[in-house]
Amino acid sequence: MSATTAATTAKPATDLAAAPMRRSSAVRRDLGLKLWAALVFLFLYLPLVVVVLYSFSATKVNAWPIKGYTFDWYGQLFQDSDIWDAVRLSLFVGLVAAAIAVLLGTLTAFAVDRYDFPGKPALRFLIVLPITLPGIVTGVALLAWFSQLGWPLSRWTIIVGHATFCVTLVLNNVVARLMQLPRQLDEASADLGARPWTTFRRITFPLVRPAIFSGAILAFTLSFDEIVVTFFLTGREKTLPLLIWGRLRQGISPEINAVATVIILVSLVGVLLASRLARGTTTAR
Repeated sequence: MSATTAATTAKPATDLAAAPMRRSSAVRRDLGLKLWAALVFLFLYLPLVVVVLYSFSATKVNAWPIKGYTFDWYGQLFQDSDIWDAVRLSLFVGLVAAAIAVLLGTLTAFAVDRYDFPGKPALRFLIVLPITLPGIVTGVALLAWFSQLGWPLSRWTIIVGHATFCVTLVLNNVVARLMQLPRQLDEASADLGARPWTTFRRITFPLVRPAIFSGAILAFTLSFDEIVVTFFLTGREKTLPLLIWGRLRQGISPEINAVATVIILVSLVGVLLASRLARGTTTAR
């Protein structure tokens, strides 16, 4: 047997011997990544779980271990008129800000995707800027602007402030979806005799609609939870996050934990719905 033949026959044997070691290394690496991911999620969500558990505590003092559980704090929560006023204000501000963001963000997304014009990159940068800036910078800038205009602080100044960063969420969602749509759809529709409005109503809008709804839900969720910008633009009325922040000066009570639990639930539902709609935008063709 020649040396070349011996080396050729020895190589598969070496590979077969090394295969279990490679599989074992891959298994250890996979377990390590899963363990690391579990630790990260535990670090992020364990405080939220603790808040939810404290909202059912039978005592007014947050102490561990919890000595008893009750639903009384949720009963007091639903009887608190100040909290309900704050909830109604937060819902109103979030819905109006999300509606403004959908209108402006969707129109801007179509303009950015479909047309070329001078200053297009600068426009995209300026639109994204409000959500990248710290909230305190946006709040101070808007407060100075409203002061120069002589506008009194009210729920409408809060809505304007929230809409400035909510527009970015809708814009990014809709632009990402439009970039996935082939331009041949519009051309094929035109070849079949459809007018531009008919093409938009029957083809483009149904394909973009999940992205619009996803951006609207994210915008509402972010507006509902916002506190920094709201702090600078609020008048006499208080949104729910501001009311909670004010009551925290007197200590963390189980009722505050109950309110925080409701906010966590609303945010979770909003994020899950937005994620589900976003998956629909990437799978639909």
